[in-house]
Amino acid sequence: MFYALSWFFVVALLALWSLAAWVLHAAAVWTVSNAGALSGADKGVGTMAMPEWLAPWLPPEAAQWAGQAMAGLAPFIDSLLQAAPALAGGLTVATWVLWGIGSVLLVLLGAGLHVLIALLRRRSGSGGSGPTAGRSLAAG
Repeated sequence: MFYALSWFFVVALLALWSLAAWVLHAAAVWTVSNAGALSGADKGVGTMAMPEWLAPWLPPEAAQWAGQAMAGLAPFIDSLLQAAPALAGGLTVATWVLWGIGSVLLVLLGAGLHVLIALLRRRSGSGGSGPTAGRSLAAG
């Protein structure tokens, strides 16, 4: 009975693991595939201003440098967003690899539970309370 319960538990965990991998993969592929539509969003990067609460704590040169750095990063951000849809294929491979590793670990968990149950049954069965324990006393 304990064997069946432990393997049912492992199969349920495997089903949940598979569902989670499928949902996260679908969400990630959708996000990466649509990231190219966001290109052109870098045009607002150059107009970003420093928060008003931070201005008194930083010298004006630091604020100028931050604005120039953000403007310099805009083309890099745009190129990353343009290349993002090409990453969807690699994301599928990574998801399958992670799912496989997790599945193998769950099956190893099931095997470990199986061995643990077998050891506990063997240990509790060797305490002299078995069916042959009474025969040796009656025979003697």
